[in-house]
Amino acid sequence: MQISRHIKRLTLVTTSVAALLGAVVIASSSADLQTQINASKSSAAALQSQINSEAAQIERARGGLAAAQAKLASVQAALDAHIAQLRSVQTNLMTARDELLALEDKLHLAARYLAANLRSEYENGSPDLVDVILNAHGFSSLLDSVNYIKDAQSHDDEIVHVTRIAQARVQREALHLYSLEIKDRNLTNDILAQRNQEYGIQAALAKQQLDEESMQSHARNRLASVNAETAKLQKQYAAQVAAAQAAAAAAAAARAAAAQQADQATQQASQQASEQVNQQAGGIAINSGGTVQAPAGAPSAVVAMIAAGNAIATLPYIWGGGHASFQALGYDCSGSVSFVLNAGGLLSSPEVSGWFESYGDPGPGQWVTIYANAGHVWMTIAGWRFDTVALAEDGSRWSQGGGEYAGFVVRHPPGL
Repeated sequence: MQISRHIKRLTLVTTSVAALLGAVVIASSSADLQTQINASKSSAAALQSQINSEAAQIERARGGLAAAQAKLASVQAALDAHIAQLRSVQTNLMTARDELLALEDKLHLAARYLAANLRSEYENGSPDLVDVILNAHGFSSLLDSVNYIKDAQSHDDEIVHVTRIAQARVQREALHLYSLEIKDRNLTNDILAQRNQEYGIQAALAKQQLDEESMQSHARNRLASVNAETAKLQKQYAAQVAAAQAAAAAAAAARAAAAQQADQATQQASQQASEQVNQQAGGIAINSGGTVQAPAGAPSAVVAMIAAGNAIATLPYIWGGGHASFQALGYDCSGSVSFVLNAGGLLSSPEVSGWFESYGDPGPGQWVTIYANAGHVWMTIAGWRFDTVALAEDGSRWSQGGGEYAGFVVRHPPGL
C-alpha cells in the first residue's frame, strides 16, 4: 500500500513538472515575441512621428514655394508692363526718326534751293528793286516781279526757320528717347536678374520638396515593413498562446488521467490488501491510502469536502500552495482548508490563515469546525481532523484526535 501511494504521488508530480516545463518554455518564447512586438510598435511610432514631421516640413516648403511663385508672377507682370512701355517708346522713336528723315529731306531740298539761288545771284547778279521797276513792262508785271522777290525771300527764310526748329526738336526727342531706352534697358536687366533669382529659389524649393517627399516615401516604406513584421510577430505570438493553452489543457488532461490511473492502482492495491484499517471510529476509517469515507447520511457538502480532502491528502506541503489557484502541486494549511471549502461550495477564493478568524459563524459546527489564528488553520469534518501538521507534514492530512485548540478562533460554515 505504501508503494502504491508513492507511485501515485510520483506519477502526479512527474506529469505536473512536465506540464510546467512545457508552459515555462512556451511562456519564455511568448515573452520574447512580446518584447519584439513592443520594440516593433515603438519603432513604428518613431517612424510615424518622423513622417509627420517631414510632412509638416513639406507643407512649409510648399508655402514658401507658393509665396515665391506669387512674387515671381508679380515681377513678371511688372516686366510685361515695362516691356509694353518700352515697345511704345520704341514705336514713338521710330515715328520721330521717320519725321526726322522727312525733315532732313526737306532740309536738303531747301539747301539745294538756297544753293541754286545763291549760285544764280552769283552768276547773274542779285536783281534789286530799281532794276525790276525799270525792266517792268507794266504795273501788273512790276507787281508780279516784286511779289515774286518777296515770296522767294520769305520762302527761303521760312525753310531755314523750319529746318532749325525741326533739327532742335529731333535732337531733343532723340535724347529723350535715348534716355528712355537706357532706363528701360537697365530696368529690363534688373527684372531679368530678379527673375533668374526667383527661378533659382523655385528650383531650390522644388528640389527640397522632392528630397523630402523621397525621404517621406522611404520612411513610409520602412513603416509598412515594420507594421508587416509586427503583424507577423503578433500572429506567431497568438499561435504560441494557443499552443500554450493547448499544452496546458493537454497537461491537465494528462494529470487527470495520471490521477485516475493512480487512484485505480491504489484502489486495486487496497482491495488486494483487504482494506487493512489503521484506525477506525464511528464507522469512518483512514485506510492505508491516506483517505477517509464520508459517513452515511452526511450532507452533500460534507461528502464533497471529504472527497476533496482525499484528493489532496497525500500531496506534499508547499508554503503558499493553493493561493494563486485552487489547482496546485501541493498545499499549505490555509490552501488545504480553502480547497476543501471550495469543493463544498462554501468559499469562492483562497484565503490565508488569519482571514478564517472571521469566516462563517462563531463556535463549533455540527459537521464542520474551523480552528484559525494568524499563523495556522485546520479543521474537523465529520469527526476527523484535517490538518497539515497532523502527521508532521509528511503523509496524510487526515488523522483522528489531537490538534491545537489554545489560541485559535473557532468558526464553522453556516448550517453545518
